[in-house]
Amino acid sequence: MSAIPGLSHNTGLLIYTLIAVLGLVVLIARWKLNSFVALILASLFVGLCSGMKWSEIPKAFERGFGDVMGSIAVVIALGTMLGKMLAESGGAERIAITLVDLLGDKWIHWTMMIVAFIVGIPVFFSVGLVLLIPIVFTLTRQTKTPLLFLGIPLVAGLSVAHGLVPPHPGPMAALGVFNAQVGTTDVGKTIFYALLVGFPTAIIAGPILGKLISRKVHVELAGGFAEQLTSTKSGLAADAPRKNSPGFALTVFTILLPVLLMLMATVVNLKVEQGNQIRTWIDFIGSPMVAMLVALLFSFYSFGFARGFGKQQLSDFTTNCLAPLAMIFLVVGAGGGFSRVLVASGVGDAIAALATHSPLSPLLLGWLVAALIRVATGSATVAITTAAGIIAPIAKSTPGLNLELLIVAMGAGSTILSHVNDGGFWIVKEYFNMSVAQTLKSWTVMETIISVVAMALVLVLDAVI
Repeated sequence: MSAIPGLSHNTGLLIYTLIAVLGLVVLIARWKLNSFVALILASLFVGLCSGMKWSEIPKAFERGFGDVMGSIAVVIALGTMLGKMLAESGGAERIAITLVDLLGDKWIHWTMMIVAFIVGIPVFFSVGLVLLIPIVFTLTRQTKTPLLFLGIPLVAGLSVAHGLVPPHPGPMAALGVFNAQVGTTDVGKTIFYALLVGFPTAIIAGPILGKLISRKVHVELAGGFAEQLTSTKSGLAADAPRKNSPGFALTVFTILLPVLLMLMATVVNLKVEQGNQIRTWIDFIGSPMVAMLVALLFSFYSFGFARGFGKQQLSDFTTNCLAPLAMIFLVVGAGGGFSRVLVASGVGDAIAALATHSPLSPLLLGWLVAALIRVATGSATVAITTAAGIIAPIAKSTPGLNLELLIVAMGAGSTILSHVNDGGFWIVKEYFNMSVAQTLKSWTVMETIISVVAMALVLVLDAVI
């Protein structure tokens, strides 16, 4: 590493990381450089300054790019096709009209948060987003409300569930680490505490914050995915009900089918021992890729042939909607590459070394370590998994410590300050057609509030149980 005189190796690493992040923001927001190119440049800068072997820098970037694409690309593509079928069939309008008729405009943002929170428990963030975003776009047109008035409750509900509630990867990884190094932790109790903390957190960071942010950050419902997932080939107005649109129950069943399949796999995994043939089959059907594929194939009937569309129209719908995904995949993958370079360069270890000397209680320390690693590396899963390994010896030597609450605290820390090194940042930016500055003012603020509020509630819960 090119040493900074008078500073330690770890401090120098953190300074270089800060320069890279700030440089990214300036390159994209001020100089309008393509985000994909800017992320590559930032990755090379950190790798070179950290002292990584030159040949290892592009390899680390490519591994990170591939890991992210392998986990989300297929699911997002299938989800986008399903969303297009929902829009073209009139299903999105059907749900929007029904919700508005039942609840009125006043409570629709609360409904969006509750639906997202429930859907987000069994499915990954990106899956929930692609399933529900067409409804947000349509409701925005129907109710003539600002996009973020409904968009923030959507992503808040999904993000809280993803970060705090098992069986999502981060909390489950922490459970595994603690079971191996500290003592037995209760999955059911962890889920219970996560729900107690998560639901009020989603309320504050969703409907309440969304109402405030939508007044400050104005996002136009035009172009990109908003146009793809609300316009129709039939020429009907976006807010006009169709004569042959699917019924409310059929529409809800179709879009929740992958959620039900994944939830079924989650329940079976908790109840049936590994190696059982039934569990093997259910795991296959309930994997995100297969579950989304099953739902898409079913939608070809429920949203397609049953609505009078022909084979060529279905082919056109599912082909044309994929064009906007190209830049999303490149940018999100590059975010994963940047994150991997940060990990490979030792930034996560530098954060851990600084944090472990803190005199804080294990709950606060777990939150802080996860938060710092999240800010540095951009990965919530890496943050909570690394934090669990760091905190495990401390937790083992602290009698009476509530391990389940500690896992929730680390989950809260792993959601903080999502920014340009996080793939989720770029997914939200592209789907809502926002600039980097707008995404920082909305999504990043929301994620930080989720983290702080959830940690505060963990401390309250710890005091009363």
